[in-house]
This record gives sequence, structure tokens and C-alpha cells, in this order.
Amino acid sequence: MVTLTGDRVYLRALEPEDLELLYAIENDESVWEVSQTQTPYSRFLIKQYLENCHKDIYEVKQLRLVIVTHQNEAVGFVDLFDFDPKNNKVGLGVLILDHERGKNYGEEALRLLIAYAFNNLYVHQLYANVLEDNIPSINLFKKLGFQSSALKKDWVQEAGVYKNEYLFQLIR
Repeated sequence: MVTLTGDRVYLRALEPEDLELLYAIENDESVWEVSQTQTPYSRFLIKQYLENCHKDIYEVKQLRLVIVTHQNEAVGFVDLFDFDPKNNKVGLGVLILDHERGKNYGEEALRLLIAYAFNNLYVHQLYANVLEDNIPSINLFKKLGFQSSALKKDWVQEAGVYKNEYLFQLIR
């Protein structure tokens, strides 16, 4: 797994033992805004998801990987979503656990995921959707070479307030 291994973290497939971590993340209302979730997930549904996450990205159009330190501590997730092999593009996202933020795990994980997408999936472009008030993510994607190509006005509504969302693209 050299492709998915960095200096401080590596990316691995989801495992059955990730059930509780995934359950906690998917039911954390503070991240529902960016994941466009509106209802909680049961352990049963997450267990079913884990049982089927081995399917190929070409079939299910998405891939979620766990970000793990070399001390075998899970610190977050990266996702490829809306994989479009015809047009050679895919969306990507990153989520770092609250207590692990600010340690540059997200940057290293995204660098690994970007290299994987370009070199293994042969995509032409990656894109990310970032709310305009998520300054750390905006700075991260800019640092990785993404360019803001659109502002989607009043794109996300949370508690009666509409927020704008940027579309960031990285074209090979």
C-alpha cells in the first residue's frame, strides 16, 4: 500500500471495527451541514454499509478511506464521491476528528488521495465543495493547488440561515 502511505498517516479501507467511530461521526450533528445529512443513522444501517463498502468505486461511484496514524490511531476519513469515469472527475472530502484537527493530518491524507485519484483512477479533475465560513478548509484546498471556480449562493440552509458554498477544482 505504498500509494496510500505518507510520512505520518496512511489511508486504509473501512473495517468492521470502524462501526463505532463511523456511527459517532455520522450522528454528529455538527458535521451534518457539510455532509447534507438530516437524520441520524442506526448502527444497523452503518453495519450494512460496512458490509458493502468493499464494492468497487466504478460500481458504487464512491470510496471512503480511514486516515490512520503510523501509531494505528484513526484520526478521520477521506472520501471520493460522485465518481464520473466518463468525464474523468470525482469529488473529494476530508473529515478530521475534532481532537486531531490542526495537526496537518488532513493535508497529508488529501495529498495521498489526490495522487491516488490522478495516478490510479486517471481522473482529469478533482473538486471539493466548501462552505464560505469554513476558512481552514478553504486555506487547505488553496494550499493543495485547488482554485475556486464558482460561488454557489444560498446553497446550504442550516437553522434558517442560508450559506454560500465554493466549488474548488484541481485540474491535472
